[in-house]
Amino acid sequence: MHRIHNERDRLLARIARLTGLSGCAGAVLCLLVPDSTGLVARIAAIVLTLLVAGAIMLHTERGELGPALGAAAAGVAAILLVGLDTPGPAGSTAIAAIAGAATASLALTLVPRRHGQLIVASLAALVVVAVWIGAVAGRGSLLPIVAAVAGWAACGLLATWTARAIDRAAERISEVGRAHEAERLASEAESQQRQDARLLHDTVLATLSLLAHSGVGVGQAALRDQARDDARLLRQLRLGVPLEVGSHPMYAPEADEDALGSTFESVRQRFARMGLDVNWHGAGQLLLPRDSLDALLGALGECLENVRRHSGVNEADVTVTDDERAVRAMITDAGSGFQTDAVEPGRLGFAESVVGRLHAVGGRARVFSSPGAGTTVMLEVPKP
Repeated sequence: MHRIHNERDRLLARIARLTGLSGCAGAVLCLLVPDSTGLVARIAAIVLTLLVAGAIMLHTERGELGPALGAAAAGVAAILLVGLDTPGPAGSTAIAAIAGAATASLALTLVPRRHGQLIVASLAALVVVAVWIGAVAGRGSLLPIVAAVAGWAACGLLATWTARAIDRAAERISEVGRAHEAERLASEAESQQRQDARLLHDTVLATLSLLAHSGVGVGQAALRDQARDDARLLRQLRLGVPLEVGSHPMYAPEADEDALGSTFESVRQRFARMGLDVNWHGAGQLLLPRDSLDALLGALGECLENVRRHSGVNEADVTVTDDERAVRAMITDAGSGFQTDAVEPGRLGFAESVVGRLHAVGGRARVFSSPGAGTTVMLEVPKP
């Protein structure tokens, strides 16, 4: 919020400088008229008006209070010199320019300051009194008094309105920032929950489903190994550790984490224990960012789990290809197949563990199958 307040102060300073220097210039032009007032008073008033202009420049550039008080003092002195010397019409106009523009411009920069309204009220009263003394003593026009009151009031109201409007805008910006931060945190929490659900679906729930069917087709050793890995996940969940993709051997192999061929070996070994032989074809060393690699392997693992559970065969083929834009993995089996239109789109296994994973990294999945003709799933993730 400091930045928007600094911009507010700079804006008001520019307006004050323009208004103040314009008033000083108008006053000097009026004082150059011979019959505006006496010669000595004219010269002294011109010098004082130039001092007012210099003090206004210094105040609007540095923002210090001292030059503003100096400008007001020099302006009051010039008003009294001209007003007490029986000014003519040009002299009265000069007083009006000094009181209603040159010195009144100080209200623009002083109002937003601490105790600024009190300072402005005091300076305005001092200037109006000086104009009144000059008007009464010199029997001059009442125009300078009207100009002084109107000028100080207009500048004070403009500064007050601008400060309050910018404060309201700053508060709205702060509210938007807080809402954005809350939305970001909620989005991150939802993303973490989805990731946890995918991992649990692919591991613990798959193991429980296998146990419910008495481990048909899977050896006891493989079941024990799988249950041990899943127990580690549940301990992490109980201790409050976020379930990340690296928390399961399927996603955290011993080999290089960035090589697709190396990480696939852990997937192949896992399903070999479960009774599904996976034949690997294609490139073996494709570099991908960690999040894209994790998404591809997670979706690949879920597709192979579907082959193991639903295809009726114990063999699947995985072919990996790539080009300049993307890496693609094609999972093919010669099993029973299914009618793709009959699959419920909200099923967690496909909607989250496959499509959701790939969508999170800008990828996509396509399924080709028909009853009795096997199934082919195409997975695609973009390259960086």
